[in-house]
Amino acid sequence: MLELAHVTHVYANGTRALDDVSLSVPNGMFGLLGPNGAGKSTLMRTVATLQTPTAGSIRFGAIDVIAHPEALRETLGYLPQDFGVYPRVSAYDMLDHMAVLKGIAAARERKETVETLLNQTNLWSVRKKAIAGFSGGMRQRFGIAQALIGNPGLIIVDEPTAGLDPEERNRFLNLLAEIGENVVVILSTHIVEDVADLCPRMAVLAAGRIQLEGAPLALIEQTRGSVWAKTIGRDELDEARLRYEVISTRLFAGRTIIHILSHDDPGDGFAAVKGGLEDVYFSTLARSRRVPAEATSSAVAA
Repeated sequence: MLELAHVTHVYANGTRALDDVSLSVPNGMFGLLGPNGAGKSTLMRTVATLQTPTAGSIRFGAIDVIAHPEALRETLGYLPQDFGVYPRVSAYDMLDHMAVLKGIAAARERKETVETLLNQTNLWSVRKKAIAGFSGGMRQRFGIAQALIGNPGLIIVDEPTAGLDPEERNRFLNLLAEIGENVVVILSTHIVEDVADLCPRMAVLAAGRIQLEGAPLALIEQTRGSVWAKTIGRDELDEARLRYEVISTRLFAGRTIIHILSHDDPGDGFAAVKGGLEDVYFSTLARSRRVPAEATSSAVAA
């Protein structure tokens, strides 16, 4: 179990990237959803001991992560959003080198570890190929391979499927599902489908704060009867935003489909729709933006 309590991080320029974040993350896949700039990468880097929070505590089992970061690193696998490797080195040699850095000194044990990981991530056939020649999906699978060295108990993956084509995305998500049964795996992403496909628990982070936490199916159930849809012209969108709580829009055949949040039938041609995780996510973001705006308005009025 990973436990975060009141974690806050303020950068030197005054930016409050994390604001009183508390989370309990059990074994299995845990999805951390949030838009770009929400503080997800800051939170992942903080948990991974790459930076120390301004305030708060982090524990992983018996490990006090802030007091003893080296203890966490021994059981951590980390795939950051951008990870660097020597591009002209082969996948096999790079994993072998990383295994040495992880403390696997015996040549026989390293060989078994590297070969197992290359097969597990479906990279055995390209083991002698330079990483510079890998596709985006192959690089991400290599990233998971290096994160799995040493059988970590905590694995963090930050925006792992961004930019992958659908086939590579599915392959990568299936790989994550396989490894996420007996360890804590945190999937940090802005892609709702990744969390919907994989994670029995999730949280939404926006403006540096946890806005929502729970089981995706339970959170979706809470929207039942309150999500409505209508197809409108593009020129009607501004008026719709003024009249309704619009949580998402998308184009279809040159027209705009809007989803709104309303506990009562709004009429005016709207039809009730079965809410999904995307509706939960977008309505949460809309609420997170609305609350500070309302607070500012109240302060001005006062």
